[in-house]
Amino acid sequence: MLYYLFEYLEKYDFPGAGMFQYISFRTGMTIITSLIISLLFGKRIINYLQRLQIGESIRDLGLDGQVQKKGTPTMGGTIILGAILIPVLLFGVLDNVYVLLMLITTVWLGLVGFLDDYIKVFKSNKEGLRAKFKIGGQIVLGLVVGFTMYFNKDVVIRERIIDSTNIENNQILVETEDAQSKTAIYTRDVKSTRVNVPFFKDNEFDYFMLISFFGESARKYTWIVFVIAVILIIILISNGANLTDGLDGLAAGNSAIIGTTLGILAYLSGNLIYSDYLNIMYIPNTAELVVFMGAFIGAMVGFMWYNSYPAQVFMGDTGSLAIGGIIAVFAILIRKELLIPILCGIFVVESISVMIQVGYFKYTRRRYGEGRRIFLMSPLHHHYQKKGYPEPKIVTRFWIVGILLAVITIVTLKIR
Repeated sequence: MLYYLFEYLEKYDFPGAGMFQYISFRTGMTIITSLIISLLFGKRIINYLQRLQIGESIRDLGLDGQVQKKGTPTMGGTIILGAILIPVLLFGVLDNVYVLLMLITTVWLGLVGFLDDYIKVFKSNKEGLRAKFKIGGQIVLGLVVGFTMYFNKDVVIRERIIDSTNIENNQILVETEDAQSKTAIYTRDVKSTRVNVPFFKDNEFDYFMLISFFGESARKYTWIVFVIAVILIIILISNGANLTDGLDGLAAGNSAIIGTTLGILAYLSGNLIYSDYLNIMYIPNTAELVVFMGAFIGAMVGFMWYNSYPAQVFMGDTGSLAIGGIIAVFAILIRKELLIPILCGIFVVESISVMIQVGYFKYTRRRYGEGRRIFLMSPLHHHYQKKGYPEPKIVTRFWIVGILLAVITIVTLKIR
C-alpha cells in the first residue's frame, strides 16, 4: 500500500518517495517492520493466549524436560502470520502474480493449521484436524499454484535469442549492451516447465523429460506432470516443517536459514546480469519476492525471541504448516524446487525418519509378531533426545547443518 502511495507522491517530487522503487530498501523495511511486530505484539499475543488457557497438551513420551513444557501457549503461529502479512501489504507490489501467490499460500495454510490447533485446544481432540483434510488443503493450494504457474501469461522465463537474424518484432523485449562484447542482446519471454538443477546440461531440467519417451506429442500433457510435482513438493515440505517443530527454536531457526537462502536465489533469478553470469534462468518480476522473504525472515527471527529455549510460546500447526508451505511455494516460483532436497535437508530427513520408523515397525510386526524400531524415537530430533543430548545442543547442531546445506545449495549453482 505504501509502495503505491509513494509512487504517486514521486510524481510531485516528494522527498524520499523514490526510495520505494528500490527492492533493497523495501526489503530492509519489511525485515524491520516484521521484527517490530513480532517483538512488540508477540508478548501481548502470548499473554492473550495464556488468558484463554490455550496451552499445549503434552503426551508423556519420556523425554527430558517434557513435563515443564505442559501448558505453554500454542497457536503462536498467529504472531508469524501477522508479522509476514502486514509488512508485505505495506511495502510489496500487490499486483505482482508471484507476491499474490505467496500471500494466498500464507493465508490458506495458516487457516488450515489454525483449524487444526483450534480442534486440538478448544475441542480437546489431540488428533486435531484429520490428516485427509490437511492433505486436501495442501492439494488445493498445489492446484492453485500449479495451474497459475503453467497458464498465467505473466509467469514466464526470459531467454536470450541466439540467432538474431530470425527475430520477430513481437518477441524482442530487451535490447541492451553486453559489458564485454558491446553487442546487442535480444531476449524474449516464453512459457516453460524448465527448472534449475545442478549437474544437468545448461543447469536446467524440463518436466517434459519425465514423459519424453511417449514422443514429442506428449509435450501438451507436461502440465499434468508439473502440477503433480507441485502438489507433492508442497505436501512434503509443509509436513516436514510440521514434524521438525518439536524442539524450542528448531523449526523457526532452520526456516530463517532456508528463507535467507531462497531470498538470495530470488534476487539472483530476478536480475538479468547475475542470472546470465550464473547460467540460471532469468525470471522477470521474481525479484519482488525478496520483499516478501524479508518479512518472512524478520518474522522467524522475531518469533525466536519467544520460542528459543525455554520457549514461552509454540507456533503450533498454525505456524509450521504455513512456513513449510511458504518455503515450498517460494522455491517453486523461482524454479529452484529441485534444490529442496539439499536446502531443506533438515525437513526432508525428519520426514524420512518418520516414514522409515513407521514402515519398519509395521514390517517387523507382520514378520516377527512384534514391531521393532530403527531409531530410539522419531522424528530424528527425538532420537537424539533419547540418547541424552540436551535440547539446546540438538537445536544448535541442526542449525549448523542447516547453514552448511544452505551454502552447498548456493554453490551448486555453478556445478553442471
